[in-house]
Amino acid sequence: DVQLQASGGGLVQAGGSLRLSCAASGFTFDDYAIGWFRQAPGKEREGVSYISSSDGSTGYADSVKGRFTISSDNAKNTVYLQMNSLAPEDTAIYYCAVTVLHPTLLPGFYTFWGQGTLVTVSS
Repeated sequence: DVQLQASGGGLVQAGGSLRLSCAASGFTFDDYAIGWFRQAPGKEREGVSYISSSDGSTGYADSVKGRFTISSDNAKNTVYLQMNSLAPEDTAIYYCAVTVLHPTLLPGFYTFWGQGTLVTVSS
């Protein structure tokens, strides 16, 4: 079974940093992308960032460019999301997911999802 385990969330003050981890297992896709998404209360799930397994290309939502960095450790089958300069509007449940389609920030193209980790940024 495909499993994605997101972790690393927590409470942080505005301006602080957190690093989220997404441990992936149970799939042997040749070409895939791991994406990070978030969903704040009362809002739709939105794409934050993705990284492609084939060439390491990355993508970011405009709202996080320059503050968030996605990376992967293939030996550990883990994708990280380093989040700096956090702001209260970054508060959300963060999810990681995998797609075998073209890398995108659109949640509908992702098939397998982790359980989410809560990030709370206080002002």
